[in-house]
Amino acid sequence: MKLNGSQIVLECLKEQGVDTIFGYPGGAILNIYDELYQQKEHFRHILTSHEQGAAHAADGYARSTGRVGVCFATSGPGATNLVTGIATAYMDSVPIVAITCNVTLPLLGKDSFQEADIAGITMPITKHGYIVKDVKELAPTIRKAFHIASTGRPGPVLVDITKDVTAAMCEYRPEKPAENTPGITWSGEEIDRAIAMIARSKKPYLYVGGGAVISGASEELIRFAERIEAPVCDSLMGKGAFPGNHPLYTGMIGMHGTKTSNFGVSSCDLLIALGARFSDRVIGNPRTFARNAKILQIDIDAAEINKNIRTDHSIVGDLKEVLKALNGKIPELHHPDWLGEIRRNEEQYPLFYHEEGLSCPFIIESIERLVPEDAILTTDVGQHQMWAAQYYHYRHPRTFLTSGGLGTMGYGLGAAIGAQVGNPGRTVVNIAGDGCFRMNMNELATASRYDLPVIEVVINNEVLGMVRQWQDLFYHQHYSQTILADKVDYCKVAEGLGCLAFRVERREDFEPVFRKALSAKGPVVIDCRIDKDDKVFPMVPAGKPISEAFDEKDLKEKG
Repeated sequence: MKLNGSQIVLECLKEQGVDTIFGYPGGAILNIYDELYQQKEHFRHILTSHEQGAAHAADGYARSTGRVGVCFATSGPGATNLVTGIATAYMDSVPIVAITCNVTLPLLGKDSFQEADIAGITMPITKHGYIVKDVKELAPTIRKAFHIASTGRPGPVLVDITKDVTAAMCEYRPEKPAENTPGITWSGEEIDRAIAMIARSKKPYLYVGGGAVISGASEELIRFAERIEAPVCDSLMGKGAFPGNHPLYTGMIGMHGTKTSNFGVSSCDLLIALGARFSDRVIGNPRTFARNAKILQIDIDAAEINKNIRTDHSIVGDLKEVLKALNGKIPELHHPDWLGEIRRNEEQYPLFYHEEGLSCPFIIESIERLVPEDAILTTDVGQHQMWAAQYYHYRHPRTFLTSGGLGTMGYGLGAAIGAQVGNPGRTVVNIAGDGCFRMNMNELATASRYDLPVIEVVINNEVLGMVRQWQDLFYHQHYSQTILADKVDYCKVAEGLGCLAFRVERREDFEPVFRKALSAKGPVVIDCRIDKDDKVFPMVPAGKPISEAFDEKDLKEKG
């Protein structure tokens, strides 16, 4: 049958099972939006307040559901406004397809109105990018985009379409998407060698990254950890892959990881990295990281092997399938002395915070106590993000959404909207700092437009908290441009954007207010006032060994 390009775009989305699109219209993409109007019974389109919000919403939808997120934007500034969201997804291996439209083919390359080479601009931050100039290539390109975004190590793919292609006619034949079944990319010898390394180890440690979430490997991971009786730490992106309340779990590793995890990895004799890429925030000084250990790395991306840390053995493959192979052959192992050492460290170096006054750790613990186990938490970036990673025990994968690699301030609210749309009926809470909230608080209008019951908890200390912490500890208390105290009233802003709003200044007031938020039918903002000098501990200075993690007690002892 003959269809125009806009119809082909939507038919291809139907093929891929897409029913939700986040976006913002404009001149170059109007043909597609006109066709979307004709087919509104097939798609739910969420009109965001800004294209960056659309990209973050598609990202949050993808992270929370495991499906490919889709966002639309027009040419020029519409497309460039997606860039930060695309880069965020790229750094954290999130499958999204961004569909933009450009000026007509005769106008390309002539500095035409609202023209930008978005395919060129996003080349370094996409898994792949296309510009479609021929309607005959449109359907094959969209199909390839979804396949690339969702297979192997996932990531964002951009499809830019000239406006004349969206109007041109072409023969269209529907196709079923190919099934994404991971193949075996390793040998039995590689599995046997890994098992031999594990069997020889007296002090094994598991380091879990975001790949464990992406691959759906949680059940296999739990079985593996219990079978070899090894303690487990995770990166920021690995949260929820291994239950945060499991006896073998020791907390996050790295710059703001627990002392137990940092000291344990520093003294283990075998570190098994599972879907983790050894980022700088995890390893600190690469020359001293896990210096006593053999390194076994399992990852789907061969490019991550030996990139940051040299391995003694590696297996390239889908983590879930590799763990199935290991679990099928490895004998039960026991390490009572090693676990005893870990337990003593947990007793000696617990996480702690001051009990008086309202604080973010108290808020995080209260939220965990009040929300269902399957609640989804999103965060922005900074101190509140680290506290949310430290003090909330994530029991399931895809329940903690945060910008780990790029560290995008303003990510959380858009991601929360995407997560709520993708998971209706589940509780979604965004934890934001006041500095982050300022960046994308316009998306509250999106949440209120669609009556999305997103709870926005603003950790308001009237400063850029993490930057101030560094200024305090390493820059002689030179608080250059990090003080936010001004005339902005977040509750009035929230009410003006159609949300309920509450202000909390005392710890005893938080629970009753949060309970009201849980029962609300639409978005709620809770402005929580905390002290501007609260700090995230433990901490490892940038580039230092993770064995040098320190906390407030250490600072006091040093005077």
